Amino acid sequence: MYKAKTLRKAVEIVKSNDRVYIQMGAAAPQALIKALSKRHDELRHVEICQLHTEGVAPYANPEYKDSFHVNSFFIGGNVRHTLKAGNGSYTPVFLSELPLLFKNGVIPLDIALIQVSPPDKHGYCSLGVTVAATLAAIDAAKHVIAQINPQMPRTHGAGIIHISELDSFVEVDEPIPEHKIALPSQTEQKIGDYIANLIEDKSTLQMGVGNIPNAVLAKLGNHKNLGLHTEMFSDGVIDLILKDVINGNYKGVNPGRALATFLMGSKKLYDYVDDNPFIEMREADYVNDVYVIKQNPKMVAINSAIEVDVTGQVCADSIGTRMYSGVGGQMDFIRGASLSKGGKAIIAMPATTKKGESKIVPFLKPGSGVVTTRAHVHYVVTEYGVANLYGKTIKQRVKALAAIAHPNFREQIMRDFCEKTSCK
Repeated sequence: MYKAKTLRKAVEIVKSNDRVYIQMGAAAPQALIKALSKRHDELRHVEICQLHTEGVAPYANPEYKDSFHVNSFFIGGNVRHTLKAGNGSYTPVFLSELPLLFKNGVIPLDIALIQVSPPDKHGYCSLGVTVAATLAAIDAAKHVIAQINPQMPRTHGAGIIHISELDSFVEVDEPIPEHKIALPSQTEQKIGDYIANLIEDKSTLQMGVGNIPNAVLAKLGNHKNLGLHTEMFSDGVIDLILKDVINGNYKGVNPGRALATFLMGSKKLYDYVDDNPFIEMREADYVNDVYVIKQNPKMVAINSAIEVDVTGQVCADSIGTRMYSGVGGQMDFIRGASLSKGGKAIIAMPATTKKGESKIVPFLKPGSGVVTTRAHVHYVVTEYGVANLYGKTIKQRVKALAAIAHPNFREQIMRDFCEKTSCK
């Protein structure tokens, strides 16, 4: 282990044809990313492996295509253009299984770029706001380069590593990227109302980042004894924890703790989780394990979709043939919640796209990926109501889903479906 004198020195170990993993989310080490990208003239065919990352991704610029190729396990907005430009690929994988790709040598790693808090008096650093697949990447990589940042919150749980596990490091004091969320729209608030009415006291919640999760959380102030076992969370949970609405007392797994594998939000969130033992960060192959999830009674999983067909097939990773995001943890939690005693698996979305097209369709667009199958879905929620598909026939599903589509599209959806099927 050595302390690099400069950022350039820290990334000099990276050579052409290496495979580099970058820590996901808000933990992506911004200074190391910029320093590596500046070496584009010296490098060729470096594969960058990553999930969604916040902040910059200059290595993804099309003009650097001979230097870097982006392999996304979940496609974030800062690299989405790479698939069209030809300097990017997408590897479909459940988030619960991503650590296994590294642990089992399916995807060998040469370099891991990570960001950690400063070491404590015993020499231990924290992975802060992202554990996910980072521990597996650290173990698998031949060389681990860390950005030690005093602004990285020190979180409790499994994301604690000794400074001796770092092959080299550089000290950089910079803010953690914040993920700002707008106030929920009237449509999102209606969806939040419907979902809040489905959530019983003593339930355990999984929800992601975005306006709909925040709209749901805003409606839960009168609930009691909720738990949190989720892939990630943002600012919206803080007030509910402080009001003892979320206390985890009735969870089946890690009771009395809020469990997550990564966090994204504002500085308020990062300050709140810093040295907070109520927040427990664990690896994705634990947090997202279906067997673990289902042990929570009344597990409620709330996930989104790009479009849903009237039989209940959920497309959440692509727009037709165009890859947009990824599989992520949706199936992990939809399945875990559906197997939980009293659990509820929910797909929530506005009835229409920003372009005014229906998100409930008779048939998915050609080339669309089915992330969650029709056999897994329980509830679909839009601003027009709740469709409970569990145990329903195809004909019953068609009627239930058409009924919560935008009124302008309901008759057309039924007509188009019936033209090609026996739906009477």
